[in-house]
Amino acid sequence: MKQLFLIAIAAVTLASCNKTAEVKDFKTAYVDTSKLMEEYTESKDIEAKYKAKSTEMGKELEAEINKFKADAASFQKNAQANGQAWAQQKGAELQRREQQLTYAQQGMLQQLQRESGTEMDSLVKRVKSFIKDYGKEKGYAYIYGTGESANVLYAQDQYDITDEIVKILNDKYKAAPEKTEAAKDSVSK
Repeated sequence: MKQLFLIAIAAVTLASCNKTAEVKDFKTAYVDTSKLMEEYTESKDIEAKYKAKSTEMGKELEAEINKFKADAASFQKNAQANGQAWAQQKGAELQRREQQLTYAQQGMLQQLQRESGTEMDSLVKRVKSFIKDYGKEKGYAYIYGTGESANVLYAQDQYDITDEIVKILNDKYKAAPEKTEAAKDSVSK
């Protein structure tokens, strides 16, 4: 009975030694997600694309707003001369136009937010998938994320692999120009 007990203790001791060895080989790192998205070329390209699209759409709306402002100024000048009935009719028309312009502006902003949000969500999913594959390939037990939605309160700089991830992602993105050109063509249509 004592021998069985000693064998059991020896087995537990060996098992705990193996676990200690596993912990010793435990590999961890973190990625500054804010920095990653700021420095990743594809993220910058998406941001620039929607900034340009916003400017383009804004120019169209700006022309309508300027026309409205000119009509409103003209209304102010002519209201007294054309009488109260005319002023009420034109005033109501101007209010409807102003409301339509407001709705158009809100619609444009919502459209841009929806489109850019969808594209950025897709990018984030691809980056997460890449980091997961990278972690498996490099033998990491964990790769944490830091940044705006920090879930790591402290980490030594030696475990920061952000620059390495950014470089690999940027190189991979640059190496796929046909996909980039197809995406740019679809935007310009």
